Amino acid sequence: MTRAFPRSTILTLALVVASACAPQRPATSAMPAASPTVRAAGEDRFVDSLLAKMTLEEKVGQLNQLSGLAATGPGGNVAGVEMLRRGEIGSLFNVVGADTIAKIQRVAVEQSRMHIPIVFGLDVIHGYRTTFPVPLGEAASWDPDLARQTAHVAAAEASAAGLHWTFAPMVDIARDARWGRIVEGAGEDPYLGAAFADARVRGFQGASLADHASIAATAKHFAAYGAAEAGRDYNVADVSERTLREVYLPPFHAAVCAGTASLMSSFNEVAGIPAHANPLLTTQILRHEWGFDGMVVSDWTGIGELLNHGIGADTADIAAAAINAGVDMDMVSESYRHALPALVRSGRVSQATLDEAVRRVLRMKYRLGLFRDPYHGATAQGEASAMVTPASRAIARQSARESIVLLKNDGNVLPLRKDLKTVAVIGSLAEDAGAALGNWTGQGHWEDAISVLAGIKAALPNANVVFSRGASVTADTGGIADAVAAAKRADAVIVVVGETPDMSAEASSRATIDVPGAQMKLVRAVRAATSAPTVVVLMNGRPLAMQELNDISPAIVESWFLGVEHGNAVADVLFGDYDPSGKLPVTFPRVTGQVPIYYAHKNTGRPSNDNDKYVSRYLDVSYTPLYVFGHGLSYTTFTIGAPQLSAQTMGASDTLHVRVSVTNSGRVAGTEVVQLYLRDDVSSVTRPVRELRGFRRVTLAPGESRVVDFALDARDLAFYDASMRRVVEPGTFTVFAGNSSAATQSARFTFTSGNGQPVPVAAGCPVVR
Repeated sequence: MTRAFPRSTILTLALVVASACAPQRPATSAMPAASPTVRAAGEDRFVDSLLAKMTLEEKVGQLNQLSGLAATGPGGNVAGVEMLRRGEIGSLFNVVGADTIAKIQRVAVEQSRMHIPIVFGLDVIHGYRTTFPVPLGEAASWDPDLARQTAHVAAAEASAAGLHWTFAPMVDIARDARWGRIVEGAGEDPYLGAAFADARVRGFQGASLADHASIAATAKHFAAYGAAEAGRDYNVADVSERTLREVYLPPFHAAVCAGTASLMSSFNEVAGIPAHANPLLTTQILRHEWGFDGMVVSDWTGIGELLNHGIGADTADIAAAAINAGVDMDMVSESYRHALPALVRSGRVSQATLDEAVRRVLRMKYRLGLFRDPYHGATAQGEASAMVTPASRAIARQSARESIVLLKNDGNVLPLRKDLKTVAVIGSLAEDAGAALGNWTGQGHWEDAISVLAGIKAALPNANVVFSRGASVTADTGGIADAVAAAKRADAVIVVVGETPDMSAEASSRATIDVPGAQMKLVRAVRAATSAPTVVVLMNGRPLAMQELNDISPAIVESWFLGVEHGNAVADVLFGDYDPSGKLPVTFPRVTGQVPIYYAHKNTGRPSNDNDKYVSRYLDVSYTPLYVFGHGLSYTTFTIGAPQLSAQTMGASDTLHVRVSVTNSGRVAGTEVVQLYLRDDVSSVTRPVRELRGFRRVTLAPGESRVVDFALDARDLAFYDASMRRVVEPGTFTVFAGNSSAATQSARFTFTSGNGQPVPVAAGCPVVR
């Protein structure tokens, strides 16, 4: 996907079209006013009536999406007024503002022959104006309901600005931290990923797409984009069908079950077939198996790039391959606009195939209510009042707090006292409010963001807060001496290190994921200079390989890029106003050479350990990660009991309850995330050592206890066997309960089928509890 434009570079298309906007007919003439119920009942009839009146070129125009201002990638074309009048554009993106969009929309609905409205999209990834934590950071909250709320706020702001459609959520599973786009998803686990996919789709779309606070969601990138070889963006993803279905597809299926209006194809190939020309993905699985009736959009020039993949000799070849595979809308490349009319006339693409693609586009516009109100209720006055409200900032602060992970706290360095006289805040990222927003910032303004430095100063109004840049994220070491001097005279030291946002983004893969630049030299110097309590705060969009940083730092806080309330949330945690509750949604390696690394690995015939030679291990570093999936500390302690089973056996129609007691055994109130993992002990194909099957956030006062009840049924036990049938095989299963994927408390039960044969399990919607 392309980047949204910074507001400083937007050249409004409204300037081009304003002189062409004299009204010629009512803006809503394409469809009479009707109640939502009537509209829903008449959807197919209405859409088919439009299709019957459209010319071939007008139909193709509905499949053409352009960046409405300027190109942000190769091959981009700028939309023109005459194209709108001729009905050659179905969608525009990178256009913002209620007035600007209304002026453009007026041309489409008043001056084109069919009066069909344009659907306007933008990459609203983790906020529109109110910027929330980057998706990987928000996944560390393990709070899908909060993610639903942040997506809803983003949708309301975007809709108020005239937009109808976001190219989010990204639901790619990513297990290689070198890949820059790991920042956009929910991490390495399909169960957690499915939960966040469900929540974000429901948040963006609300109760109805036609609601003025809703926008259409796009689950992307379909599929296995996160499996790019070597973590290099756009690279090949060579995964088996079993891995595809069990690891990479569940979040997409969850998004479909949540009602996502659209999906976006991915840049990569899967098993030799590029995703933009892959009928197994886009037709067989998505539409036939899952029953998806929405729209599939290409990624930026994704159809045109099929030429580079080498599966076609010319534009006609690749356009035919893409539309026959089930890709409905062509983003930017205009391959459809240039080739489809002749392809349909020649019979290489059937009229029925074209009509079905157009039908899907029109169906989404219908469901958004655009034929009734092409402007989706957006006005300049409403836009002005909708942005960065006190309510949205409150949600942003809570989301940021919950996303922070306390990685290490030796000697209870944290929380820091508020009566400190002098606090040194060191590191260039500490004062960088723009960095707090992360990447894919929508229309976020750095002026709205609270930096770490500003947050600390606000939390300690009576302290002397001394700032030193120290060393930069690149190679600048000129400020290290000043940082050391500041540390020596401070009662506590906070060192902020990590990445800049453009290091964790599209086209931002890193061959080494160490703490970049001269920042480790800075940390070493500061640690050697003072015995004062020292905390390292990380700002980053991926797991970092930081064995040395971990070894020399008594306290480490993972803060990701938290959005507009970054600094306030960090200060809340550092000084004890909020007890950290975040858990890692992705494994942190010790060194880059361990990646890809993830908890749900296979055992192999020579299981790993650090003592024997002829086992799966390294010569120069432990095979174990630095921090496991699900890890995260608190300022209190929790005691989690062994799982208690409602029965020792279960059958195909049974529900097994797993009850886990959790007690706050510390001295302050806190929130624990109780996690449940499952292992199939013996099976006909190899299975992961354990898989996440449930989690609950539990808030407890000191001394308080609670019993968490997890329900398991056959869907939780099922896998694809050697014949690619989804089954549960009779035998024993082990459940593990704890506060990370390293949980050791366990219990075992037996699944029985009556006749000793595997039990088929329908491939229904993923379990999202």
